[in-house]
Amino acid sequence: MGEDDFRHLERLVSELDSRGLHARVVRPQSGRAFVRVINPNATSLAENVTCRAQATPSQRDMYYWWSWGERMHTVEDPAGAATKVARVLAAVGE
Repeated sequence: MGEDDFRHLERLVSELDSRGLHARVVRPQSGRAFVRVINPNATSLAENVTCRAQATPSQRDMYYWWSWGERMHTVEDPAGAATKVARVLAAVGE
């Protein structure tokens, strides 16, 4: 993982924290680093978000990705990505 990837993950952590979610970058010994996000009001609601490029013939843009492999949001807008994660992890009544 490059330093740019790590910075993108850290920016997402900051945005998630500001929304009241618990988030941290996890750097496993092998594999891709990710952001572990937990709703503190319902700890069973959690998600792992990665950051990687979407290679296309014309461009190589960076995106945040859901744990199930679906592209979520461009890394240029971590606030938008955090809003999506917060919506998915919201408990009933939040």
